[in-house]
Amino acid sequence: MKKNEKYVVREADLIKSDVSAYLKRHEEKDMLRFLVAGSVDDGKSTLIGRLLYDSQMIYEDQLATLLKDSSIHGSAGEDFDPALLTDGLKAEREQGITIDTAYRYFSSEKRSFIICDTPGHEQYTRNMATGASHCNLAIVLIDARHGVMPQTKRHSFIATLLGIKHLVIAVSKMDAVDYDQKIYRQIRKAYEAFAAKLDISDIHFIPMSALKGDNVVDRSKNMPWFQGAPLLSYLEDVQIASDRNLIDLRLPIQYVIRPDLNFRGFAGSMASGIIRKGESVVVLPSGQQTTIDQIFSGGEPVDEAFAPQAVTITTTDEVDISRGSMLSKPNNMPIVGSHFDATLVWMHEQKLTPGSHYLLKSNTQTVPAVVTELRYKFDVNELHRQSTGELNMNDIGRVAITTHRPLCFDAYSRNHKTGSFILIDTLSNATVGAGIIIEQAPETHQERSAGKDPVSKNINWESNPITVEERKALLGHSAATIWLTGLSGSGKSTIAQALEKRLVTLGVNAFILDGDNVRHGLNRDLGFSADDRTENIRRIAEVGKLMNDAGMIVVTAFISPYRDDRMRAGDIIGDNFFEIHVSTSLDVCRQRDPKGLYKKVAEGKLKSFTGISAPYEAPLHPVLTLDSDKMSLEEEVEAIVEVLRQKILI
Repeated sequence: MKKNEKYVVREADLIKSDVSAYLKRHEEKDMLRFLVAGSVDDGKSTLIGRLLYDSQMIYEDQLATLLKDSSIHGSAGEDFDPALLTDGLKAEREQGITIDTAYRYFSSEKRSFIICDTPGHEQYTRNMATGASHCNLAIVLIDARHGVMPQTKRHSFIATLLGIKHLVIAVSKMDAVDYDQKIYRQIRKAYEAFAAKLDISDIHFIPMSALKGDNVVDRSKNMPWFQGAPLLSYLEDVQIASDRNLIDLRLPIQYVIRPDLNFRGFAGSMASGIIRKGESVVVLPSGQQTTIDQIFSGGEPVDEAFAPQAVTITTTDEVDISRGSMLSKPNNMPIVGSHFDATLVWMHEQKLTPGSHYLLKSNTQTVPAVVTELRYKFDVNELHRQSTGELNMNDIGRVAITTHRPLCFDAYSRNHKTGSFILIDTLSNATVGAGIIIEQAPETHQERSAGKDPVSKNINWESNPITVEERKALLGHSAATIWLTGLSGSGKSTIAQALEKRLVTLGVNAFILDGDNVRHGLNRDLGFSADDRTENIRRIAEVGKLMNDAGMIVVTAFISPYRDDRMRAGDIIGDNFFEIHVSTSLDVCRQRDPKGLYKKVAEGKLKSFTGISAPYEAPLHPVLTLDSDKMSLEEEVEAIVEVLRQKILI
């Protein structure tokens, strides 16, 4: 047999004689978009090349070029090098690395695939994030020789941050470690320890050698100890149908079609949900309601359409619909607002600083916007939050954004299409950042009172010249915010006062932010409605963060009954935030009743009271729970001091 005969491509065997039937079958297949990521030289391109070759999706001219290039640029000796199928740029082939994000298509008997091949180097984080935003699944490669690397953590974090629900951890180059099962188990254990910090439930591990073909398309004979299916089988069978959002109708209008006086249609691509003839819809942001009269898809009238189809619709009423409008169902609408928090990947050489103005584009909406606050940036290798006054290129941070006109949006976790956006420089028209919306930011108290937009174009964040390390050296300890939460009468203020005294005796610069004291001054304009409680906690968190920036340990004592409010406080303060639950039974709180509030509730003088007629949401994962029914005050204080010793080395 000639050397090249074993590489003869058999794609014609798949098509057979009935091309129309072949094309129709492929049109009806489910589509999986997946990302391949890993550190430099982990074998991403080799894996993709092996998938393409072993699934018989290489044309003869591609194969001829591959064999020729393998002898020049290949890394597999006389055999072919699968990586050369995907590293198409000359610079990539010469350097042996992937530089740009590339997309490849192939198909199996069960499913069609689009592969996103992303760069491994840290400087191309923005390329990886862009590719991940379109994918259902991510394959993260780990070189068996090196184990879990910083880039492994970076890519895993970005993938989960962007809402990818399925993660495959491919332990590659097992042939280089003699297919050692112990090495595979060690790597899996190390990754699982890191993955415990990630918000993902579906993680699948596969040991493989892409160069030799082990566990890629066919089961490996060299690793009989691995009983799982090879990679392609998993990709064919993984369930992604439930990942699509067919519940929330979101139709962003791209343009108005008016060929003559008798037809006025509105065209756009379905972001999510299903639209049907005869159903009522609301036009946002105006809020006008109308009914769907006709639906056209592919130039043909249809009774219904669903995401991601491109459609043209007509309505029964003459309503104002134009580019940037969004259609939804009256009882299931997106958020229409001007304030939200987002995770932002910064893509430009010029630094991002708070107060900067850009154009924000989300679907067909383009509005002026300002980054009002930079809450923190991520150390994506260790999943820590860092206080900062700027984002550099490839940094990822949490920001607060205000748009100058209302925007229609959802949280990214609910709807990827309506929860993502880009920022555009107004002068150069360059895309400088890409973001995902976390949640709607609460309006400030001034906005609720006056209905005004408080954003000023003349406000800029000033970075402090004194570093965290310098303040730590000066004070002898790190900063922290101890957030005591619990029912009225649980003992929060008593614990806070005793803790402050104990810390001072240890030489720690500590200060109490007590709930009642704060409401006498800073927050005296706030009541006890849900909105005012939220604003109360936000202000306290902001003050706590400033005091932490000064190097102090802050002790707070607030009921803070809502988990979301405490979560936002933690987001504002960052890694210095330590939530402690003062868990005291309602009976004990009633017996103590230091302010006589429980008595007033019993007498009907207080209508809304936390823990009785209003909810208290206990922390799900506090750093410490104090059983105040059983512990003495001294024991409670020492338990908190011990946490501080372990966490920040006071």
